[in-house]
Amino acid sequence: MTKRNNKANIRLLDGNQAAAEGAKLSRVQVIAAYPITPQTPVTEALSEFVERGDLKAEYVAVESEHSAMAVCTSASMVGARTFTATSAHGLAYMHEMLHWAAGARLPVVLACVNRAIGAPWNILNDQQDSISQRDTGWIQIYARNNQEILDSIIQAYKIAETVYVPVMVCFDGYVLSHTEMPVEVPSQEDVDRFLPPYKPHTILDPANPKNYNLVTLADPRVNAEGMLCHGYMELRYLLQEALENSAETIVKVGQEFGELFGRNYAKIFWEDNMDDTEIVIVAMGSLAMEARVAADMLREEGHKVGVLGLRVFRPFPKAGLAKALEKARLIVVFDKNISYGSEGATCSEVKSALCGTKANAVIRNFIVGLGGRDVKARELADAVRKSLPSMETGPLNIEYPEWICYI
Repeated sequence: MTKRNNKANIRLLDGNQAAAEGAKLSRVQVIAAYPITPQTPVTEALSEFVERGDLKAEYVAVESEHSAMAVCTSASMVGARTFTATSAHGLAYMHEMLHWAAGARLPVVLACVNRAIGAPWNILNDQQDSISQRDTGWIQIYARNNQEILDSIIQAYKIAETVYVPVMVCFDGYVLSHTEMPVEVPSQEDVDRFLPPYKPHTILDPANPKNYNLVTLADPRVNAEGMLCHGYMELRYLLQEALENSAETIVKVGQEFGELFGRNYAKIFWEDNMDDTEIVIVAMGSLAMEARVAADMLREEGHKVGVLGLRVFRPFPKAGLAKALEKARLIVVFDKNISYGSEGATCSEVKSALCGTKANAVIRNFIVGLGGRDVKARELADAVRKSLPSMETGPLNIEYPEWICYI
């Protein structure tokens, strides 16, 4: 694919508008969603696009998030490009159907506007909602800013429709969803060049009737035509294989996107000042942008600090991350989530990726920003400073995480 002069325009968009524009430019055909703060403006915008005739699609008003995902999986199964968006308890309510979409290998794309989970009620940001769905078989992409939201939605369709695995594009509620930033919006012509029409692998055809997702027992069995069919475990293996192999597709799609639009997404994680680093801050979503400010503050003090911003959480980039972190002496992981009784999910994944590799760093974990608690760059820098003495204690800190809060 050859880079060309893009017919893009710079617009001031909040994150929700960026997600809606991304779905519109992807020429989605079926949208089903139920409103929930802070996601509601995404689907409001899409309903307006459909009403005005700017987007040729069916907008299905449903009575719940469970129904929204049921509509998307059904529409995808009969050959339509589908989209939905949700947050927090809405995503939790979708849980059963998230498994169904992944198990049926349907290329649904979902925008998750990250929000805290109750009780108690909280409508502000953390990443507990999407992290709680990490084992449902979906690819998970986290955006650092509004440009990445729009770009990631478009890429998500090409990824999903290549590997037949659904994709969740996650972005921080309010921090991004309701904050306006300059966003380069590509032309429909260029997006059409990048993203061809969906060619479904399942389709409703009265002339060739089929049943999908019948009761599948543990062992392979012969069907009515005498063909030996996969058992349940083989299907789970194939889904795992698809998730593992999807990393290659994510990188390839990111390269193609960069060649056409000039914004390269050829890596599964972002690296800043990593060439000479001894201390690495690891974070995800908009928190990775705040970490860059903290790293700059620490570099002014003479500390060799770099930032690794996770862009893709599933599939987790084990090999690449181990390579990027092999020279680090201290890794400080900031999580906007908590796996209760253990530690932040990102930290657990980092430790798992480094186990048995050449990496020999101390790893410290801090829980930050839950329920919309403001995360300041100086607080991140203070946490790194607090962690410096542990560089002398040996690798792999096994203590419970520390919390940056007032208790």
